[in-house]
Amino acid sequence: MSASVIDLSVVIPFLNEEGSLVELHQRLTNVATAQNLNYELIFVDDGSRDASNSIVHELKKSDPRVRLITFRRNQGKSAALEVGFSQSRGNFVVTMDADLQDDPAEIPNLIAKLSEGFDLVSGWKQVRHDPITKTLPSKVFNKVTGFLSGIELHDFNCGLKIYRREVTQELHVYGERHRFLPVLAHMQGFRVGELPVQHHPRVHGKTKFGAYRFLAGFFDLTTLLFRMKFVTKPLHFFGSLGSISLLIGLGIIGYLSFGWFQGRWIGNRPILLIGVLGVVSGVQLFTLGLLAEMIAEKSARTTPPLRPESDLLDQDKLR
Repeated sequence: MSASVIDLSVVIPFLNEEGSLVELHQRLTNVATAQNLNYELIFVDDGSRDASNSIVHELKKSDPRVRLITFRRNQGKSAALEVGFSQSRGNFVVTMDADLQDDPAEIPNLIAKLSEGFDLVSGWKQVRHDPITKTLPSKVFNKVTGFLSGIELHDFNCGLKIYRREVTQELHVYGERHRFLPVLAHMQGFRVGELPVQHHPRVHGKTKFGAYRFLAGFFDLTTLLFRMKFVTKPLHFFGSLGSISLLIGLGIIGYLSFGWFQGRWIGNRPILLIGVLGVVSGVQLFTLGLLAEMIAEKSARTTPPLRPESDLLDQDKLR
């Protein structure tokens, strides 16, 4: 197969999904063939311990469009997507889970939605076939993420998404940040949309869901929001906190000083320690903001200027 850019890349991370891979490959092949697409299927084995890797090896022998990337141990979905993005050659890149809950038949709909002017379209599992222990935390997570990020999506964590090539080339995915790919793309100035998609019950294998993943996700969300709002102006963040702390501390000390002039002894009052702590913390936070501002300014001087969108090479569009 040519190393040139092709129509569509499908990136499929998997972990112990031996029961679904053959059927998934057949469904993807049927859809891509019906749409007359020049495509590739990139399977990323995230440290499977069953026969999944061997199955994909057999698929490669009969289908030259199949590519396999193997991790010796489990690295996580973000690492799998990162390497899949780096190896993809398609004008458009689709990501999907390997458990057959994402429907390959939705790919033409995603391509059509992308043509409306979006750079990334995320699937929305309106009717979701998962247990409440998975759907309820997910709803809370999506509500909080949407509120804090300002992006109006119902399902940030849907595995079925489509991207223009330039989006995947600029996204850097690690940790648990695969949950926030729409947020990351929005931060880069790309246009993000959403499309309702079919979701099917899991038939083979076991879910890889764990409650800790949402906790880790909220930590990553905090980092992303800080980057979105304050990475180029850290003094606005630290200075605001420092000013509040300083004002509270000075207010307490002023109140105690007034009492001292009235003859009240203040040396053994706990509130005095709180006031001093507020002043010291305020000065430290303000100083930290100034140092961060200097670092941000130095970084801005050494970072190449952004190219305007008109200077970017046009990607071929699917017909």
